[in-house]
Amino acid sequence: MKLANVPAVKYFIEAKQEMEKVTWPTQKEVIKYSIIVAVSALAAGIYFGVLDFVIQLGLKGLLSL
Repeated sequence: MKLANVPAVKYFIEAKQEMEKVTWPTQKEVIKYSIIVAVSALAAGIYFGVLDFVIQLGLKGLLSL
């Protein structure tokens, strides 16, 4: 029995072959996209924080009637 026919070994051999086909991003691209993700997450956090605050004020106003 050949080692390449063992399912676990075959899996890793095929995985290595597929990883060689991948076009990896450059360092500049990784930094650019990381900044975009961080800014987007910050903007979403601020947006939902403000939205939550406004809804909270509205509910407090309704409950105090």
